[in-house]
Amino acid sequence: MLRRLVCAGAIILLITGAAGAQSNTEIQSSPFSVPFKEKEAPPSQEQIERRKAADKAFEAAIRKLPDKKPPADPWGDVRPAKGKQ
Repeated sequence: MLRRLVCAGAIILLITGAAGAQSNTEIQSSPFSVPFKEKEAPPSQEQIERRKAADKAFEAAIRKLPDKKPPADPWGDVRPAKGKQ
C-alpha cells in the first residue's frame, strides 16, 4: 500500500514538474515560480550603432569570400546527361 502511494506521488510530482516548466514566466501564477531570464532594457543608441557597424563589417567580410566551386564529378564523362536518355 505504501509502495503504491509513493509511486503515485512520484508520478504526480513528475507530471506537475513538466507542466510547471511549460508555464509562462511572465505571469507569476505561483509564489514558487522563478523567472528564468529577466527582461532586458532596450538597447541604447551606442549599442545600436555598434551593432550596425558589426553588421556592415560582417557583410563586407562575406562579400570578400570567393564563390564556392561546384563539386568535382569524376564520372561526368561516363554518365549520360540527365536530359538525354
